[in-house]
Amino acid sequence: MTDKYMTRNEATGKVTEVIATVSGGTVGQAGDIIALDGTGRLDPSVMPVGVAADTYSGVAAEALTAGDCVYVNSSGEVAKASAASGGVDADAFVLSSFTSGATALVYFEGRNTALSGLTVGARYYLSDSVPGGLTTTPVVGSGKRHQYIGKAITATTLAFEPDDSITLAS
Repeated sequence: MTDKYMTRNEATGKVTEVIATVSGGTVGQAGDIIALDGTGRLDPSVMPVGVAADTYSGVAAEALTAGDCVYVNSSGEVAKASAASGGVDADAFVLSSFTSGATALVYFEGRNTALSGLTVGARYYLSDSVPGGLTTTPVVGSGKRHQYIGKAITATTLAFEPDDSITLAS
């Protein structure tokens, strides 16, 4: 259900029913009354710059699964992060799955709510065996990357707070 309101045209005196704006952010919508979207939240497109989630849209360099830890490469493409030797740090995560070549929406901060089977309160690290994945066990082995990613706050939500990685000597 989209909320509606009444407005009076000051020049003609006529009253008109208007549907509240759910998304937008254009100059022509200045002064509009906004409504919550289907999830009960404000659409990020109506928020001022710097208030909405810190995101990036880029071409998926490979198939990405909802919840994957990712990075943006030097070409601006989005790829899975990995703690394996020669891997790349996680800078962000995806909340939806994307096919290779699709435009992927990446989140650089916040809560990764696209996971399952997390242990509440456990610390999670970037996986060296599953690209884009997480593990509760810090990786070991020469050349591998030790990177803390965040802490589980529910069985399906991780507070994403990645540290810089440490390349292990042994």
